[in-house]
Amino acid sequence: MENYLTINKNSWNAKVDPHLNSDFYFVDEFLKGRSSLNSIELELLGDIKGKNILHLQCHFGQDSISLSRMGAQVTGVDLSDKAIEAGKDLAQKCGTDTKFICTDVYSLPDILDQKFDIVYTSYGVIGWLPDLDKWAGLINNFLKPGGQLVMAEFHPAVWMFDDDFTKVAYNYFNEKPIVETYEGTYADKSADIVQEYVMWNHSLAEVLQNLIKHDIELEIFQEFDWSPYPCFNHVEEFEKGKWRISKFGNKLPLVYALKGQKK
Repeated sequence: MENYLTINKNSWNAKVDPHLNSDFYFVDEFLKGRSSLNSIELELLGDIKGKNILHLQCHFGQDSISLSRMGAQVTGVDLSDKAIEAGKDLAQKCGTDTKFICTDVYSLPDILDQKFDIVYTSYGVIGWLPDLDKWAGLINNFLKPGGQLVMAEFHPAVWMFDDDFTKVAYNYFNEKPIVETYEGTYADKSADIVQEYVMWNHSLAEVLQNLIKHDIELEIFQEFDWSPYPCFNHVEEFEKGKWRISKFGNKLPLVYALKGQKK
């Protein structure tokens, strides 16, 4: 897919305004100090005061700014110029010194020459990348020796189903690009957007093997039968801030998280 970057950039640019105005991203509360980080990633991050963090695929940077508020020096990276513009605006309003770079992840080594204590990436991001070998290589490239990768991501088992969870519609393995058109967005299903997008499914083995290949030593690997976001269809909140797909209950893994260290 030669033009996947253009298609996905347009798609994410179209989402920025509806997302900024959605309850999903609670921007008003965020500006007043509410964190966008969840227990899953907070436990893996631990004390980050004074740490240098690179946040890959940051959207409009709420997590980046939340990390800054915890005392880290943070650089957020995203493909969408509209999202990066909004991130800079949010950071200014929040009074943080969060830095933002607009580029696709694979081009980042061409414009950023810095080593970080932590590379952070979370929720619904690696599916936009075709090549995890290259992705794991750049994580290695940006980490200091002994630096850590902290990652939380939706479980690949979820992406096998159609949107209504009635049947297995997609391959668990990264067989080919998935090219679709969607209406609305996960944060606002009624948003007046119709956009094409290109994605890839990545199995757990594909993620882990590529990290291992690039000298990221796995320290913690976890799977969760809930999501901190109500971004799928037919979800129910069974505990505050924890959602499951109602027909599956706790039978389906929805999220995995890991912490690894550069050797």
